[in-house]
Amino acid sequence: MRGIIIKSTGSWYQVLEQESGKIYEARIRGKFKLIKTRLTNPLAVGDFVEFSLEVDDIAWITKIEPRKNYLIRKAVNLSKEAHIIASNIDVGCILFTLKMPETSLGFLDRFLVCCEAYDIKPLILFNKADLLDTEELEYAEDIATVYQSIGYDSLFVSSVSGLNMDQLREELKDKTSVFFGHSGSGKSTLVNALNPEVNLKTGDISDIHLKGKHTTTFAQMHFWPFGGQVIDTPGVREFAMIDVEKEEIQHYFPEIFSISENCKFNNCLHLNEPKCAVLEALENEEILESRYATYIKLMEEAEEQVER
Repeated sequence: MRGIIIKSTGSWYQVLEQESGKIYEARIRGKFKLIKTRLTNPLAVGDFVEFSLEVDDIAWITKIEPRKNYLIRKAVNLSKEAHIIASNIDVGCILFTLKMPETSLGFLDRFLVCCEAYDIKPLILFNKADLLDTEELEYAEDIATVYQSIGYDSLFVSSVSGLNMDQLREELKDKTSVFFGHSGSGKSTLVNALNPEVNLKTGDISDIHLKGKHTTTFAQMHFWPFGGQVIDTPGVREFAMIDVEKEEIQHYFPEIFSISENCKFNNCLHLNEPKCAVLEALENEEILESRYATYIKLMEEAEEQVER
């Protein structure tokens, strides 16, 4: 039988059998855990699998189909490399909030780099737009304009005022999407607004540091009434890439890679090389300092992985 993983709690999974629409509680055979990998979890929500039924309709997953893409975060367990958040994604939505809580440009850039690396279409959602005053809104619009010039689409939304919710539905219709953002950025509230029947638990913003409290503890797929589905995920503190060499990283920054064609040396890494077009563009403010800072950080991390 063939199905798709719609919920993962670590040791148990829920599999939706596609022909009948029936949902089965499922486990994996031990051999899955023996697969040598730098990932902490063998299966993720969004994976297509083959399974067989045994006593009491318990499903045993016997095979995982190749993934077209996936996103990962840094593992909590330092002995492991990374944890798959979701797989087979059509649209990756990141909820960017200027406050309650504040989303850093570095976090946004890591997400976009991962989308570039794993071939996922990103969409920046400036959420909680109703909370912004005139000055904050202008700043957010400036950010949107800069990222639009790089090639990234964005949308200002609010589940409270209903701002652009119809347009968001059109963006998500008949696609597998995933919402990312810090805890408290409004992922669950936005899902509830798009489909009230889901009724996800929502949390308050903590007074301390104005950060959100975790309300989603595991990944789960929900289905839109207008077609398509969303994978709701726990709050992600930091995205990660694995098995990426430092020479590759510039490929995942479209504006850096484009300008790099004008560098004197073909193998230029844009660190301190002479006649580097990227460093010149940075000095001329043609590249965001925050983007370049993320590029340098990822280069350092790639080097650390090699040293391990």
